Amino acid sequence: MFASRLAASSRSAARLFSTAAAGSTESTGRRAATTVATLGAAAALAYSVSLTSTSAVHADTEAEGLHAPHYPWNHKGPLDSFDHASIRRGYQVYKEVCAACHSLDRIAYRNLVGVSHSVDEAKALAEEMEYVDGPNDQGEMFTRPGKLSDYHPRPYPNEEAARAANAGAYPPDLSLMVKARHGAEDYVFALLMGYCDPPAGVEIREGLNYNPYFPGGAIGMARNIYDEVVEFEDGTPATASQIAKDVVTFLAWAAEPEHDDRKRMGLKAMILLTAMSGFSLWLKRFKWSVLKSRKVVFKPNA
Repeated sequence: MFASRLAASSRSAARLFSTAAAGSTESTGRRAATTVATLGAAAALAYSVSLTSTSAVHADTEAEGLHAPHYPWNHKGPLDSFDHASIRRGYQVYKEVCAACHSLDRIAYRNLVGVSHSVDEAKALAEEMEYVDGPNDQGEMFTRPGKLSDYHPRPYPNEEAARAANAGAYPPDLSLMVKARHGAEDYVFALLMGYCDPPAGVEIREGLNYNPYFPGGAIGMARNIYDEVVEFEDGTPATASQIAKDVVTFLAWAAEPEHDDRKRMGLKAMILLTAMSGFSLWLKRFKWSVLKSRKVVFKPNA
């Protein structure tokens, strides 16, 4: 059997050799056709892979929201501090626009002192609100004006009341919102400025609004940032982008009130460590050189 297969293979090889010798032009054309077919198959495979990748990216964009662009925030540098005038304007935006739905549980009025307001201004802001306190000497609860130690009050007494007032959506607390979202300040700013009409083929349920930066695209919060929606005390033009920038700066400070102190302490530490490093090099070079170059000789007793 092996001999017959070998003989058949030899005959096949002889026929191929004779065909190649007789028709080299035909063989060249056949190879060219094979090459073209291979390239076509590779192109089709690459195209199918690109379609798959595009559909996957499109699905991720719909599920996770559009990626927010990067904005040049002036407090992002290693030695940059917050714009405290912007923090003050942002607090005004929060108080007049955002506080109707969103709480700010982690910020007390005393935190504003020395950052955006003076002591008297912070006291006046606190006294505008009334807080339930007590019990008094008769064991009864009473209301009193706010103090510097009080935290900002919540707009709703509980989560159920918040959902009932917002068509089932629960407005989150804004104290740590910048740190809690991927993209930080960039995401919050893009979300505030990203409201638009839904594209063709996208249906938004009644009561929701389309925002491509929000995961899923449908958000319960309506657009609240418009030109001249607030009037800044310092006369800054209240454009929509300026309002969004200031309130995001305020929320970034609220999420990290120690930001400026941390960078100031880090700068002091770097200066001190640099000086100590230089002193250590001098000490090693000039004070330890005698010990490092000393020769120790062992002389045993004769």
